Amino acid sequence: MALAIDALRHGWPIAVGEGPLLLPAETGFAPGASAPRMLISAARAITLKLANQREAAVPEAPVLIRGGAPFDLETARAVADPALDLLHPMKGPFLAQPLTDPAAARTAMELARLAGILPAFLVGPDLPEVAAQRVAPADLDDFKDPRHLLVASRAHLPVAACEEAEIVAFRARDDLREHVALVIGRQDGDRAPLVRLHSECLTGDILGSLKCDCGPQLDAALRAMADEASCGGWGVLLYLRQEGRGIGLINKLRAYRLQDQGFDTVDANNRLGLPTEARDFPVAARMLDLLGVRAIRLMTNNPAKVAALQEVGVHVLERVPHQLPPNPHNARYLETKRDRTGHLL
Repeated sequence: MALAIDALRHGWPIAVGEGPLLLPAETGFAPGASAPRMLISAARAITLKLANQREAAVPEAPVLIRGGAPFDLETARAVADPALDLLHPMKGPFLAQPLTDPAAARTAMELARLAGILPAFLVGPDLPEVAAQRVAPADLDDFKDPRHLLVASRAHLPVAACEEAEIVAFRARDDLREHVALVIGRQDGDRAPLVRLHSECLTGDILGSLKCDCGPQLDAALRAMADEASCGGWGVLLYLRQEGRGIGLINKLRAYRLQDQGFDTVDANNRLGLPTEARDFPVAARMLDLLGVRAIRLMTNNPAKVAALQEVGVHVLERVPHQLPPNPHNARYLETKRDRTGHLL
């Protein structure tokens, strides 16, 4: 599975199960390649207003589309990336076709997300004989199995919020993302810690972006845990390497560009053919289990996050609100979280 993700990043074809070659539209490196069909997500198909999309697939399923002429990589990229619409007008009409193997199509879409590229493929491209990386849907299930995640190292790490802190690094067998936990204060197995799940946000955590509230939330969570530690409690920050809620840095910046055109964060993701929520909560549950944490007080404004953790076996004793004031640049972002994704703000 790791080889298939690497192949997509390099622009090489893959195949899922016994299906045809799939050439990634964004990174595909095959000058002159073309194909009569293209695989895109249902969310992107809806934005293209495919007349028969509803008959072709349920909303969660990918869609196979056929154009009036074979797709080349340039046209495929324009179909996949809505920000290119004005530069490359759509060469429709496009017709949606039923999928013979929805599980294989979903696997391909998930691999594209994990590779951080646009979820779109030329299907059965006109290529010289090549050796494609072939995978099966079951391989993806094994790749994502949280039991592969193990503690790789740990060390004392005094931080600005609290000098009594320990950092714990986690690594899986094939996944290059290394998640970390920061334990604030002295771990006490008899007392439920204050816990914050924080998905990596380069723009907010490091660059101080005002488009989101990630940086301030991270700082405030550490201060709250330090206060907890000063009163005999403790806290755990889980820093998950799931940029953009799991869609990756490049795709997050593409979504930003669409937001600049007037779309909110949910619609921007969907226009790219990406999910609104793609974080891997079983990974967080596995990290807590490896730390010996059996029950938590969760810092979040999102009831869905509480439910997601409970579904994977985490005992959430309490939801602790974690609300910060908006600024002129993230007010609409916070309104979208409240109105469209159920955050209690």
